[in-house]
Amino acid sequence: MNLGLARIEELLRRLGDPHSRLNIIHVGGTNGKGSTTAMIANILKTAGYKTGMFSSPHLHSYTERFLINCEPIGENSLAKLIERVKPHLNNMVAEGYEHPTEFEVSTALALLYFAEEETDFVVLEVGLGGAIDSTNVVTPQLSVITNVSLDHMDYLGHTVEEIARVKAGIIKPGVPVVTAAQGVALEIIRETALIKGCRIIQVGRDVTYHAVEGAIKADYQSFLIDGLQGKYHVSLPLLGRHQQINAATAVAAVELLFRGNEHHFPAAALLEGLRTVRWPGRLELVSGTPDIVIDGAHNHAGARVLKQALLDYFAGRKLVFVLGMLADKERARVVEELVPLARAVVVTRSNNPRSGNWQELATYVQKYLPDVKCVEGVGEAIKTALALAKPEEVVCITGSLYMVAEAREALGLSLR
Repeated sequence: MNLGLARIEELLRRLGDPHSRLNIIHVGGTNGKGSTTAMIANILKTAGYKTGMFSSPHLHSYTERFLINCEPIGENSLAKLIERVKPHLNNMVAEGYEHPTEFEVSTALALLYFAEEETDFVVLEVGLGGAIDSTNVVTPQLSVITNVSLDHMDYLGHTVEEIARVKAGIIKPGVPVVTAAQGVALEIIRETALIKGCRIIQVGRDVTYHAVEGAIKADYQSFLIDGLQGKYHVSLPLLGRHQQINAATAVAAVELLFRGNEHHFPAAALLEGLRTVRWPGRLELVSGTPDIVIDGAHNHAGARVLKQALLDYFAGRKLVFVLGMLADKERARVVEELVPLARAVVVTRSNNPRSGNWQELATYVQKYLPDVKCVEGVGEAIKTALALAKPEEVVCITGSLYMVAEAREALGLSLR
């Protein structure tokens, strides 16, 4: 993979520049960008707008990456789009261009699909980084950067500052920015916005959120958001304190999108869109005996968030973990956060070539918990964990989203 925008720009040119016909909200960040994307898209859909959403990775089917009004593209429709795009790929290679990457092709397919379906809005999630991501060919109506932490360091940089500069690459001249970033990352995003003449809205300063005492339940949480255009008492089915930040970010984005147009501002849809949003595989609770929690905490920041949520929701209950992580992730730091909470751990392997030496994860676990079980198949690992867990305990399945997808399939869960 050679990073750069030349291939995607050339491919889109051959397709008639479909992105130039779209009203786009561009969402980047390290963690939370998928949840925030889903919230914004569901609010706009609930408000009556035909809304496209592009996100990655998918859980169970490639079609999940291309949604209109929360419904995935049909397999036949996607196949026809690929058939139309393929000759352009062949011609590019014949003319001396590098073949576009898989993600560049996905991006082009999404933009073509949304343009031809005449969507009112498109919520476009960044894949990797920002400046170097194939989605960065667009000039959006609004840029959103959820937060910045260490991830994909082989491509983005080895410090938060370096990574923040790449993330801030989605900021376009004069295009408003919403961010929930903090510290040095916030300073860099603010500096970039100032240089490019962009209004910037900071979650935590311009838009705030406040917990409601006793309002964290097993299947939803309630909290208050003090936004740019009003105050909102939000009920959200996505669990974890971090989702309060993501919801405030989504609210700020929608408010900013409709700035100066109060007559059409979808205040009721905003609340209903948050109340009904779905984003499987992220602190997903499967009630039973024992209860099961599924979460794609694939980096250190995600593990910290998961740890806090487990302490919030399951205080006093013992935990059995099923852990599976890709080789290029922060295995040691994730283990450092989560394993001290565990009574038992089952290490497993995701069916992904990037899993590498998956059993190496067990050596990190053994620093905190000597007795670790290694079970290669995710489904078998879950059976092992369920057999280990007592009825009152909680089984937490976490690691890469690829493993989370396998876990959901093993448990017979659907996306609905």
